Amino acid sequence: MTAQGTAAPADAAPVDAPAPPETPPAGVLARAAVVTAVLSVAGSVLGLVRDQALARLFGAGSGTDAFLVAWTVPEFAATLLIEDGLAFALVPMFSLALARRAAGAPGDPVRSLVAATLPRLALACAAAGALTAAAASPLVRLLAPGLSDHALAVDCTRLTATCVLSFGLAGYCSAALRAHRRFPVPAAIYVAYNTGIIATMVLCAGAWGVRAAAAGVAVGGCLMVAVQLPSLVGRLRRRGEDGGSAGPAADGVRAAALGLLATVLLFALCRQAQVVVERFLASGLSAGAISHLNYAQKVAQIPMTLSLMLCTVTYPVVARALADGDIARARARVERDVAVAAALVLLGAAVVVACAPHLLGLLFERGAFTAADTAATSDVMRVYALGLLGQTVVGALARSYFCAGRASWYPLAAMAAGLAVTAGAGAALAGVWGAVGLAAANAAGITVTAALLLAGLGPRSVPVRVRRVLADLARPVPAAGAAALAGAWAAARVPASSAALALTTGAAVTAGVFVLSGRALGVQGLTGAPASVLASALASVRSLSRRHRHGRIRSNRRFRTRR
Repeated sequence: MTAQGTAAPADAAPVDAPAPPETPPAGVLARAAVVTAVLSVAGSVLGLVRDQALARLFGAGSGTDAFLVAWTVPEFAATLLIEDGLAFALVPMFSLALARRAAGAPGDPVRSLVAATLPRLALACAAAGALTAAAASPLVRLLAPGLSDHALAVDCTRLTATCVLSFGLAGYCSAALRAHRRFPVPAAIYVAYNTGIIATMVLCAGAWGVRAAAAGVAVGGCLMVAVQLPSLVGRLRRRGEDGGSAGPAADGVRAAALGLLATVLLFALCRQAQVVVERFLASGLSAGAISHLNYAQKVAQIPMTLSLMLCTVTYPVVARALADGDIARARARVERDVAVAAALVLLGAAVVVACAPHLLGLLFERGAFTAADTAATSDVMRVYALGLLGQTVVGALARSYFCAGRASWYPLAAMAAGLAVTAGAGAALAGVWGAVGLAAANAAGITVTAALLLAGLGPRSVPVRVRRVLADLARPVPAAGAAALAGAWAAARVPASSAALALTTGAAVTAGVFVLSGRALGVQGLTGAPASVLASALASVRSLSRRHRHGRIRSNRRFRTRR
């Protein structure tokens, strides 16, 4: 196991002392967080519309099961190439290149990094996509040996295999833009992606059936690249017009980056393998089990996605703080992010548990999606919600292991242990509880991974204060439990025919009880209203922006004096 340090490698910056990057004025990062939140919510809403269209057009049967097996390809590609994989590796690499550029390194380190990495990435992704399409039949048999419509799943897999290349390019653009502190465009990619899928399904469902959804993945992937490419090209043209080579030190950075990229991609692959385990075991259950798991997971994970938005915005800041050797600032940022993300996700999880049947009924119960599907999916979703805190902790802490720009095998080992728990518990519980048992196994496995990542914090990552983090994580848990019980009780008092009113009542009561209980327990960020959690998060980003700006002024003065 390779221990990960808390500062940039000694050979990574041959210049005297890299000055911090061009930092936006105070409040710019806060506005970026707001815009990112709005666009992320828009993408999530369109994701729900996409799932609604899938449910309405094709229901929850053997056809959707076949498509969702093929959907494993874009899920893996998104995790590896957009969300966890390339982002964890490339943001520190671009942060270091930007630091070298700001310090006056010869040539343009940023352009040199792009020239050295982008062509190779595109070639590797194209080869991987072609291999996936060619091996679609054995791949489907491996993923879901009990699937009833094997041929349909193979057709859909060949269509979704195109996303390996498009997602790779989209993830590269996203990481580069975030390192440049350009957040709105990367946040818009899922708006473009889901728009492409929805439009293709609606236009082609009659002629192609569920294959239209797979074709939509191909269209949406191309749109993800199209919306980002102009912005990235513009950023590369603005600075370093002389181009040139970054020199031997950059070659060392690229060599070190290969190890980082390997550990990051393996970690992301292992994390996404939880879905493969679920679908493998669910393929032997009754038709529709895979679909119920998918719909439940998509809705239940919305709170997690929203809670990690702050971490997405601040990840480049943490990476740059470590590149500058400012460990205290990186530690404070990570601790704050984990606390706020935990409060947000537990509030969302409480709403999911309290209002699951009403929420799913309003979202999906129409067309081919029946009341029985709503009931089955609600049970699964409530159990999934038990693992949302673990999912959020893993998402937040994994960044701290990789943001220093060094390879670390510990997160992969922790993820592998959690995957083993998921597989073992799923095999034991699937025969007893069906899809609900698989959801319980997922929650158990990711919680084990979160606990291991917490236990391993220190020399391998940003050296946060583990006891403080544990205390921040523990405080909102009883508040969420009390809120979920109160919300479920309130929703049950509303007549069953008024699903919208039941959902509104249950969610309002849940939020109110969570805030009151959280204030009594001292949950960080809760000052009197549910929106205060987000307000507190944005305030912390604004405060960070001010500190970063002042630190940049001091560092630039020192740098100019030395020169």
